[in-house]
Amino acid sequence: MSRTALILCGLFALSSLRAHAQVYHVYNLGTLGGANSTAWGINSSGVVVGVADTGSTTHAFSYSGGVMTDLGTLGGSTSNARGINDSGISVGTADITGDLTADAFSCSGGVMTDLGGGAANAVGINNAGVIVGNGSFGPATHAFSYSGGVVTDLGTLPGGNYSFANGINGSGVIVGSSNGSSSAMHAFSYSGGTMSDLGTLGGTNSTANSINSLGTIVGNADTATATHAFSYSGGTLTDLGTLGGTNSDALSINSYGVIVGNADTGAGTDAFINSGGSMIDLNTLLDSSGAGWTLLNATAINDYGWIVGYGTFGGNTQAFLLIAPEPATCVSVIIGLVILIEINRRRFE
Repeated sequence: MSRTALILCGLFALSSLRAHAQVYHVYNLGTLGGANSTAWGINSSGVVVGVADTGSTTHAFSYSGGVMTDLGTLGGSTSNARGINDSGISVGTADITGDLTADAFSCSGGVMTDLGGGAANAVGINNAGVIVGNGSFGPATHAFSYSGGVVTDLGTLPGGNYSFANGINGSGVIVGSSNGSSSAMHAFSYSGGTMSDLGTLGGTNSTANSINSLGTIVGNADTATATHAFSYSGGTLTDLGTLGGTNSDALSINSYGVIVGNADTGAGTDAFINSGGSMIDLNTLLDSSGAGWTLLNATAINDYGWIVGYGTFGGNTQAFLLIAPEPATCVSVIIGLVILIEINRRRFE
């Protein structure tokens, strides 16, 4: 076999690998002593954040290296972490002392800081440290951004009263939902001080949940009869469909355009992955570690393809982390086997 033939064999192996769906190993992240947990975010280092039962209440957590850490509160009873950046700064919402109200927080080095300024719930943070969420501004709830100690009211779509930010990318483009002159809520993108309406899939409402480094946005939008996950790029809103049921929702997209979320199957709601335009039930992609699991919702995916979310296991809601084998390692093994076969063949020529 020639060197060219070996290269062709390697390329064939690589294309075959890409043509087949990944198989994932599922890790149960556990709890903080109670029964249930939910994962909401993951950074490029694989640090996961979310919320978990302590046995008497629910607290924000971070999870790394097999250890779940209680992030505490702002003096009150409960907290919930929703996002984390690559520097390990997590954000969320927590009750303040006396449980009189809940404020948005950032947490770095184990220290939780109240963002103040009317910010009630932080849901995302980019690598520049810009935080987004929603809070009370006058009589209404508006989306905000927080940077350098300053909370900025993002306003609403023209004529609206309410807005909610759900995500931000590295370029500082923010996405979420807002009403306009009608009561309908529409997905928006916000950049350079301007909030733009992304429209719907022919129905009334929509919301944007996540935006990647290339500016592709995902979320959910009403069709004439249902609510479907969508992706938005180049001014076009694309219906991602479902898993055979009625509704779906896209919650996160990574830099490579891989989307995760949840969708109706016709028998229930399962977590999905969408890569290259094909929506696949994540429950069908698990190895033997998936025994006893039903993955209900995939909430975030990082650029390594690690996925977090929540499902049912042992009768409880449990946070999960999905990791697939490294494709490059698999390809190296395949090419190595081809070379070994060629060497053995020549020995007997």
